[in-house]
Formats: sequence, structure tokens, C-alpha cells
Amino acid sequence: MSDKYIVISEVRDGELRHVSFEAIAAAKEINADAEIVGVVVGDGSLESLAKELIYYGADRVISVSHEKLKTYTSEGYGQSIMAIINDENPAGIIMGHTSIGKDLSPKLASKLETGLISDAVAIEKDDDQPVFIRPIYSGKAFEKKIITNGITFVTIRPNNISALEKDESRSGDIETKNVDIADIRTIVKDVVRKASKGVDLSEANVIIAGGRGVKSEDGFKPLYELAEVLGGAVGASRGACDAEYCDYALQIGQTGKVVTPDLYIAVGISGAIQHLAGMSNSKVIVAINKDPEANIFNIADYGIVGDLFEVIPLLIEEFKKVK
Repeated sequence: MSDKYIVISEVRDGELRHVSFEAIAAAKEINADAEIVGVVVGDGSLESLAKELIYYGADRVISVSHEKLKTYTSEGYGQSIMAIINDENPAGIIMGHTSIGKDLSPKLASKLETGLISDAVAIEKDDDQPVFIRPIYSGKAFEKKIITNGITFVTIRPNNISALEKDESRSGDIETKNVDIADIRTIVKDVVRKASKGVDLSEANVIIAGGRGVKSEDGFKPLYELAEVLGGAVGASRGACDAEYCDYALQIGQTGKVVTPDLYIAVGISGAIQHLAGMSNSKVIVAINKDPEANIFNIADYGIVGDLFEVIPLLIEEFKKVK
């Protein structure tokens, strides 16, 4: 193998986030012949998570388990991962462009004194030179970037690069590394999480998002029902969050989460540019709005002009028939 690429995985509620597997696929796209070294950090036994990384394409996995890694801190995770990077001397590092990735990757890049390409949504090849494509100007344009020297350090946007097929017949070495984590300044006393049950919003393949047009907190109930039928997640515009129809954890947009599901159903959302910045790269966009002049229809693949409280129940009924 000509190169070695480290893939930094991410754990949520005791399970690997799917972007961890997408990052392995991205490393393979950059260099199909490279050795892929998965990294998983946390507390307790991490063997089952390490095996999952092997099944999805990692050649070997290094795990770091420590009580100070039970909850994410940039200092704790940074010390652990830097110890692995220094030992492995990789040609590249890949991780997800998630809340953790956004926080941790620039700090690692600074310590390594190398550049960072963030939020890549696709990888192309130009005479074997990997070309990374990332959105700019709130998703209105795309730029192509190459790395001319140093480590290839990239974060990838979830749901844009398809993970490899899971193969439980694959095997690889799993190494447990002991890292002496020095005293960290950030101490997490408790974690209070407001999260909806079901699919994680940032990795959902189907999202039903509500705006001010839902009119109230009760107006979101049909959206949750439709999401349950489709196996998706519920999101919201900032307008709906500001109106206290739902929690800010559901906010999608320039100041919220950036999502790229296979199907995005915008319900009662006018289509402000700030919201479009967070969802305009969705593969299929369906807009439901009673205002035929709403800006959301300009980017929608399919539009339904009508009262959402009449349209959503009809959709639920029809989807139940074909489920």
C-alpha cells in the first residue's frame, strides 16, 4: 500500500455515526490503494465499534478508551488523536463535518501546521490528483480545491459520499492504545440533551421541515406523523424556532444545521436565503405552501400549492398504502 489514511470516527449514544463509514469511503476515493486506519475514542469497551469500522472498509483500527473521553472535549479528544497521528505519520486524515468535526479539525490542523479543506461534498480525480468540491456563498456556488503539499486533511459533509457496503467477512487488526491524557481545562459536569426520538437530523435520508406556516407547536404533530411513516426526521426553519413552535435543536439553515437528505419536504416554509443555505443541496426537494409566489418553489423539484393541514394528512394516507 502506497499511503496511509486515518479516518476519525464519531460515536453518538454508544453507536458509530454513519458519517464515520462515509469517511472511510472518501479515503478510498482519494486513494484506492491506501491503508485505511480507523480511529475510535471513548470510554469502556470499544471493540464492537472497531469491528464495525473494519466491516465498512477500514484495514485496521486503533481505539483509545479513557474515562476522560466519556464526553467530548476538544482537549481530551485532541490529545488522544494527536498521539495516534504522531505515531502513524499518515498521508491523510478524514473526518465528518459535524459539530465535533467543525470544532476539532481546525485545532488538529493547527497543531500539525497543515491546511484543512472543510465541508467537502464530492471528490473528483484529475490525473490521479484528488479534487475536493465544497459549497461556498451559502450553497449558491461550488469551488474545487486541491492539496499541493503536506497532509491531506479533509472534513466531509454527511450524506454526500456513499459508504461502502458492509461486509462482515472482513477482518483487520484492532489495537488498543493507551494515552496519558493530561488534565483538561474543560470539565463536563452533566449533559442535558433535547433530542427527538428516531433518526438523527443531520444524517437523515428523509426530512420533513416546518416553517411559520405550521402556525403552532400542535401544527408540527402531522409532520412528526409523516416523518414516522417515511422513516425520517423533523426539522424547522428559524422562523418556526423563533416563534417557539419547536426547539432550536431542529433548526436548519445558515445558523442551524446543514443537511443533504435524499428527500426534503418543506412545509409552510417561505424559502428565505438563510434557510436555503442549510438544505438547498438536498437531492429531491418538495415544497408545500399555500402561497404560489413563495421563494421555496424556485428551488423545489416538486411543488404543492395548498393548505398544509389538508395536504399532509393526504400524503400520510397515501404513503401508508404503499409502505
